[in-house]
Amino acid sequence: MKILIVSPSQGHFGGMEGFVIGLASSVRKWPEFELQVCFKLVGKRALESDLKEIASSLDCPVHFVPSGDFKLLKLIRWADIVHGQNTSPDIIFPAWLLRKRLVLTIHNWRQRKLGIHSVLWGIGAKLAQRRWYNSKFVWNTWEPRQKSKGSDCVPTVHNDVVTVSGLPDGWCPPAQRKGFVFIGRWIANKGIEDLVVSYARAKLDPVQCPLTLIGHGPLRPAVESLIVNLGVKGVEMPGFIDARSKAKRLASSRWLVAPARTREDMGVTPIDARSFGVPVIVTRDGGLPESGGEAALLVEPGNIEELTGALRLAASMSDEEYCERGERGRISLKDYLRPMEFYRESYTALYKERS
Repeated sequence: MKILIVSPSQGHFGGMEGFVIGLASSVRKWPEFELQVCFKLVGKRALESDLKEIASSLDCPVHFVPSGDFKLLKLIRWADIVHGQNTSPDIIFPAWLLRKRLVLTIHNWRQRKLGIHSVLWGIGAKLAQRRWYNSKFVWNTWEPRQKSKGSDCVPTVHNDVVTVSGLPDGWCPPAQRKGFVFIGRWIANKGIEDLVVSYARAKLDPVQCPLTLIGHGPLRPAVESLIVNLGVKGVEMPGFIDARSKAKRLASSRWLVAPARTREDMGVTPIDARSFGVPVIVTRDGGLPESGGEAALLVEPGNIEELTGALRLAASMSDEEYCERGERGRISLKDYLRPMEFYRESYTALYKERS
């Protein structure tokens, strides 16, 4: 069975690219499949070194093509099953015309706007034999009333690498964890400024409850100025760090904070934190309450007072309640995530339908 996993890309390594590479790593191990991966560079985006380097680790052909490149059509023609990310018309309609079996993982919520693009996205989603939405929030924006046959909620992470039955590599005992951590791109509406202001108002011990802001992006100068102007102590900003270092930082933090106010599609970092038994503070924003799980502390997006209160509550929480929340968040991942075998079984079933 020839599988093509194809995704639009801004050229750098991000959440969707990470999902594609993680999925491809598993598919490559299943002997019944022949696999190729394609990243379609949108607009005039250039391929950046981080994505190129990480993609080179895959033991299968990986292609980087600009939008509209004829090579994409050749790859679609080669495949038996096309697994597209989101609803790119230049992937969906050629696959449909060539009578390929088509599955879509839809990562982003639908903004219903007037215009040809919105119409094509809606039609394109209906042409797929399978539609896998990465959160119920995203699903409801695409299918608000009746759910279509072949549609399902499938979070775009998996529990094979970090199992919920055992402790992941890098797990840190609760007694050795300290402070709060934010991990993400430093862009508007991720709530980084809200977090800094709330941390300053909470007046926590900067030694016992430091705040670590991991990532990079255009907001960094503004955040640095805000920290200086507020005179905040205990904030560390290591910038962009590799995956292993990021996991170590996360596991050794007492809480993960995801304070977005941008209708977040899903939120991967709360899931990563839960896998380490690290409880989370998330806003009621998009799919974040789903990824945060039942044990999360929830606050309203953009509400500085609530976030300040949540930080204080988290810092003063008893060890017994803290450990109970962390363990409940970790164990409940079993009911939230799909094993990678889901994709193997789904591809096989889709191929048999074609036959």
